[in-house]
Amino acid sequence: MSRRPTIIDVAREAGLGAATVDRVLHERANVSERARDRVAKAAQKLGYPLPASLRETPNGNLPTLNLGFVLHKRGQAFYQNFAKEIETACQMRPDVKINAHVRFSASQSPDDFAKELRAAAETCQAIAATAVNHSSLARLAEELNRSGIPVFSMLNDFTGSSGSGYFGLDNMRAGRLAGWMMGTRLQKPCKVAIFVGGTRWHGQAMRETGFRAYLREYASRIGVLDTSVNLETRQLTYEATLELLNRVPDLAGLYVAGGGMEGAIAALREARPADKITLIVNELTPESSKGLADRYVTMVIATPLQQLCTNLIDQMVRRVLQTGGSTGTRTELQPQLFLPESV
Repeated sequence: MSRRPTIIDVAREAGLGAATVDRVLHERANVSERARDRVAKAAQKLGYPLPASLRETPNGNLPTLNLGFVLHKRGQAFYQNFAKEIETACQMRPDVKINAHVRFSASQSPDDFAKELRAAAETCQAIAATAVNHSSLARLAEELNRSGIPVFSMLNDFTGSSGSGYFGLDNMRAGRLAGWMMGTRLQKPCKVAIFVGGTRWHGQAMRETGFRAYLREYASRIGVLDTSVNLETRQLTYEATLELLNRVPDLAGLYVAGGGMEGAIAALREARPADKITLIVNELTPESSKGLADRYVTMVIATPLQQLCTNLIDQMVRRVLQTGGSTGTRTELQPQLFLPESV
């Protein structure tokens, strides 16, 4: 893992003495413009934080930052769009030049996420990731933070107090919104089901809690079946949905709290008429949008990715440049709700 550059490193790169570099970085007197320019260029090349007055040098250069991002599910439309929004947010920054290094974990195992986080830390000055909750990942985030590489959580707060901040939805609230829609649509006693990706996605566990809590409080006529795990895969969700419909023929609603919604939509298309089952899913993709239009999906609870990425990049830049970024910040965004008449 690469260490953070020091004044000695900047001095060596600039071909100047450490004392001169120190005077430039602390904006002291008796420093030539030539020395300022050389220090600014060297610091930008090495990723050393610069004071505001040096971030744009006389020849118009901007500081260059290397930011790392670890996602998963490379083949899913949502994460492909997520990667594009990250790159766009980086390109839109007028004050810095950002090289966005987007990586994808090979699976949802903690070891695969850790592998990508460590690889990103070799070249990047700050990292943001979607990852499962596991003690090894929390320890790794703490280790990287101590070494000077802040680590942020996206969508699922896998770092907790060990990280530099969380950017995503208030997952308890998202679950309660799903419960509200289910309770509003289903006015008679009935049964509904919920799918989560697995036990290591605490954000989805919070959605489940919110969903059940809302129905228990405001729609106790609705019975919630035991939670099913779909591993966020399309095929398993498809098979599990068909099995559920056969086992519970009077099923009235289904909430897919994580990934794999495409499988649920496909199963309902095969086994039930449109609008027969109240299906609530997360994230707007081409398939969930078509499901809304065809009325196989009742509501989509979506993350405002553009806002998330803009806020995240701003915080990452601030932390790297040491210009006011805070440790442990939580940015919980308002969910976007899409209904059949929205598309």
